[in-house]
Amino acid sequence: MSASPAAAGPVNSPANVLFASLIGTTIEFFDFYIYATAAVLVFPKLFFPSSDATAATLQSLATFAIAFFARPVGSAIFGHYGDRIGRKATLVAALLTMGISTVVIGLLPTYAAIGTMAPLLLAMCRFGQGLGLGGEWGGAVLLATENAPPGKRAWYGMFPQLGAPIGFFLSGGTFLLLGEVLSEAQFFSYGWRIPFLASALLVIVGLYVRLKITETPEFQKVLDRHERVKVPVMEVFGGHAGALVLGTLIALATFVLFYLMTVFALSWGTSALGYSRREFLLLQLFAVLFFALTIPVSAVLADRHGRRLALIVATVGIAVFGLSMSALFVAGNVAAVMLFLAVGLGLMGLTYGPLGTMLSEMFPPAVRYTGASLTFNIGGILGASLAPYAATWLATHYGLGHVGYYLAASAVLTLAALLLAGRPARQPA
Repeated sequence: MSASPAAAGPVNSPANVLFASLIGTTIEFFDFYIYATAAVLVFPKLFFPSSDATAATLQSLATFAIAFFARPVGSAIFGHYGDRIGRKATLVAALLTMGISTVVIGLLPTYAAIGTMAPLLLAMCRFGQGLGLGGEWGGAVLLATENAPPGKRAWYGMFPQLGAPIGFFLSGGTFLLLGEVLSEAQFFSYGWRIPFLASALLVIVGLYVRLKITETPEFQKVLDRHERVKVPVMEVFGGHAGALVLGTLIALATFVLFYLMTVFALSWGTSALGYSRREFLLLQLFAVLFFALTIPVSAVLADRHGRRLALIVATVGIAVFGLSMSALFVAGNVAAVMLFLAVGLGLMGLTYGPLGTMLSEMFPPAVRYTGASLTFNIGGILGASLAPYAATWLATHYGLGHVGYYLAASAVLTLAALLLAGRPARQPA
């Protein structure tokens, strides 16, 4: 059956589709990463005052974890409307939810001004960020993949994934620039608020682009065939539980790797290893280029050789990398740390590039928004929510080598799920 005229219209050109999917996730991940950076550099001092710096950092990282528990809630809510009403309207709502939450963080009074209400309000805003991201990622992936031509689904699906390194680069670059132009006192007085407030401008751009697109051809077919289900989340848990479990485990190693290479690495590198904030952010910004470069490489491999094989190879690489962590992530050796970050984030690109396409293909179009979003975000709970906290605890009590074992163990679980995963719920058109 051919797509309806609305779905096949000229508005949904490849350029419009790919830019709309990319700009949205770039904004979402920029918002998410500025919180991650502030959770290490700013919030322990301004929102969690304590005589014990480690305790304050752990409390701050605990609020970082809140968003990952909010994300499945966002997946269920936005997924419901994405599978019932459509991808476009839901993507707009998700972007607004994340954007408003982020801007409000930039306006919050600190602990010195309102006491314990400050961390409570921060936690509420963090929940809002997670709620929005829970609905954003799945919709952006479907916007790209459900508009893809034959043989190009992984290539189209990697564009929203590119939002992650671009958002991280913009976030790290913003904090680095602020550190250069502001004094330490100015940065902690008002400078840290600038990225959160500036995200409002990015949201406006994202909304403009999103409002110009039309519905995806595959969802239009669901409408034409009257295939919508009443409660998509119940259908996913009831009829696609196996895909949900396997998809969650397939995403596990990706999440653990990324948040070890970003949040934990920044925290541990600037505290236990003694690198300056500026020095370490520069190293991360250089390494994130490898993240961005390997995403399109992985997409090409996934279209040629299959999503599962591409992910299996990347996952084996992650397990091996975990065993070498303690040898590379050391004090006083910038070259070794640069290699550590470049290899780790390069592997991140290899696993992250095909992930969205793989997860989306595990569910039929009628529940795809909900199913793909839930697998990705439940994987976030298991793999990322506690990763910085757990890694800090392991490194403090048992040494950095055990953080590497933690990463390798997550890769083994992901590898097992990939080996058990079968054919997609529906082959790409």
